[in-house]
Amino acid sequence: MRPITLHRLGPDDHALLLRLNAMFAEAFGDDETYRGAPPDEAWAREALGRPNVIALAALDGEAVLGGLVAYELDKLERRRREVYLYDLAVAESQRRQGIATRLIDHLRAIARERGAWVVYVQADYGDEPAIALYTKLGVREDVMHFDLRMA
Repeated sequence: MRPITLHRLGPDDHALLLRLNAMFAEAFGDDETYRGAPPDEAWAREALGRPNVIALAALDGEAVLGGLVAYELDKLERRRREVYLYDLAVAESQRRQGIATRLIDHLRAIARERGAWVVYVQADYGDEPAIALYTKLGVREDVMHFDLRMA
């Protein structure tokens, strides 16, 4: 494997967050979401300072090769936590080199340290590379997802 660095973003990583979001924009083909209204430094400092926000970047020097964003959720039915892997992407030129798996493995280690019992992730129908990766690493559950309108 190539010598990349996995870095957990912290409160002082606003510039890196912007680069990570730029990589997400290109990987997902969604410039509006990831570049349309970038978070300012104060927002990034606050969000990245929370222990329940986990943002990881795979770096080659200053270049962002891939990354993920996950959120830790405290549960109330039991004393336990879940981690929701919300965004995961690897730059197109860097795919199929194990970067996504390394990012997920690092996330799972953080989740274990934080007392989480599971890491879960959604995949879109038709996104075969993501489905194959998640099938290799976990157990598939077919569920429906709904976005509820804000009243």
